[in-house]
Order: sequence, then structure tokens, then C-alpha cells
Amino acid sequence: MTRFSPKMICLMAVCFAALICCRKKTLRQDPIDPGTQDTLATPVQHDTIAYSLSARHTPVGSNIGGFYESLPPSYDSNANLYPLIVFLHGGGELGDGEGQLPLVLKNAIPRMIQKKTFPLSFTVSDRNFSFLILSPQFKEWPVPEDVEAMVDYAVDHYRVDTHRIYLVGLSMGGGATWEYAARHGRRLAAMVPICGASWADSATAKGIAATDVPTWAFHNKDDDAVTYKSTTRYIDFITFFNPGFPVKLTLWPEGGHDAWTKATDPEYREDGRNIYEWMLQYVR
Repeated sequence: MTRFSPKMICLMAVCFAALICCRKKTLRQDPIDPGTQDTLATPVQHDTIAYSLSARHTPVGSNIGGFYESLPPSYDSNANLYPLIVFLHGGGELGDGEGQLPLVLKNAIPRMIQKKTFPLSFTVSDRNFSFLILSPQFKEWPVPEDVEAMVDYAVDHYRVDTHRIYLVGLSMGGGATWEYAARHGRRLAAMVPICGASWADSATAKGIAATDVPTWAFHNKDDDAVTYKSTTRYIDFITFFNPGFPVKLTLWPEGGHDAWTKATDPEYREDGRNIYEWMLQYVR
């Protein structure tokens, strides 16, 4: 029978306790794989499990000096295709794409990504989706071909599911969303123009209706920067041309020019869906 001295017995007890403590700590820190979740409707706060946010000082066409790239944490560990959101900022965030690029983080989706409050995934029809999100910075007021350059760049340089390309824009970017859809709407699975700074005409609205882009538009009635009638005018014109997909309007009574904070909030839902879940139900 092997005999142990009191000193050895004490040392063995300390080692065993340390092993148990280490094991418990490892179990607490293991990250949860979002792909195993049935739903993930609330933001993930853990610093190690969040969308990346990378400044890319890469010109895209003549009017984009740079952009923010946001990738889900699983992007580099698989070969999957991802739904794309191109986010278009407002007029107050115009800049050179270099030193002024952080202005893009001021509002809406880029702001949530920077704060690590944007959900890792959304569940639609029992499937989990994570977005690839690109947020370009325009040097001056964009035209449809500027947006098209960003979409082309995304498709050429990232693993984009081209059946699921979505456009979300606010104020100036909301106007650019409407105008892009009139020319290139067949590339979009859905779009969300928010307090869009664009005045509809019959030809533009007819172009949008012809491309059958599912649309959910937002505006506040007390907006004193861009009148809400710019949005209701688009809705009325497009509806007149009998589009094949729904054109949805949310018109809030107050909130000033900022309709985007509430519209892009994952917690805001109508008919059980936020804008991300609503967009994901459509494919092109």
C-alpha cells in the first residue's frame, strides 16, 4: 500500500480543486453557436460574438471614396453565400471615404453594428440568416449608378446570395433607394426607403412598379426636413401602376426627421416582423 505524506496529500487536493475550477470557467466562456439557435431576435452583447466592422478606404466608382464592411463572425469559417444589405446614409454623412468615413457610423444599422447591438441572425421560415452589410460613404449626392457600383463591387468581392440583395437608405439615402429601384430594381429582393429625399414623378414610379420590388417605406408626418408627402407621393404613384409585389407604408405622427432609429430597430415589428425579417421573406 502506497503511503503519502501529509504534505503530498495537501498538494494533491489543491491541484484537484484547481482542475475543477478551470473546467467550470471553460464551460461558462464557451460561445454559443448562433447556427444552433431556433431564434435569435435580441441583440447579442458579448464582445467576442458580434459583427466585424472594418473601414475600407477603397474607391468604388467616382463617388464612393470608401465604405464600412460588416461581416458575421461565421463568414470566414465557411463557404456559404450571404444575403446582402447595402445601407445608404443621409446627407449629413457625406465625406471623402477616408478621414470622414466614421460619419457613416452616426445612424441606424452602422451605429448598431459599432455598438455591437445588431443581432447576429434572424429566423425566417425556420431558417437562420446572417447578413453581409456594406455601408458606402458618398462624396456628393448619389445617383443610381453610384449605388449600382457598390452592388457590383459587393457581388465581385464577397460571397453574396444574388437572390437576396436588399437596399436600406435614410433621407438622402432613402431618396437614392427610390431612384435606384426605378432603374435597377430587378437586382433587389426588397427595399426599405426611410424618409426618402426624392420627389416622385410618374416615370420613376412606373419604373419601380415594373420591377416589382417589395417595398416598406417609413416617414414621420412632422418631418420638417423632408416632407412626408415625398413618401406618400411615391406610394400613391407606384400603387397606381399595380405592382406585382406589396408596397407597404408606415407613417408615424411624430418624430421629426428621424424615422430611421425606430424603423431599423430590430425590436420594432409590424405583423410580427421587423424590417430584416420582412426583407428576408423575399427573394429575387
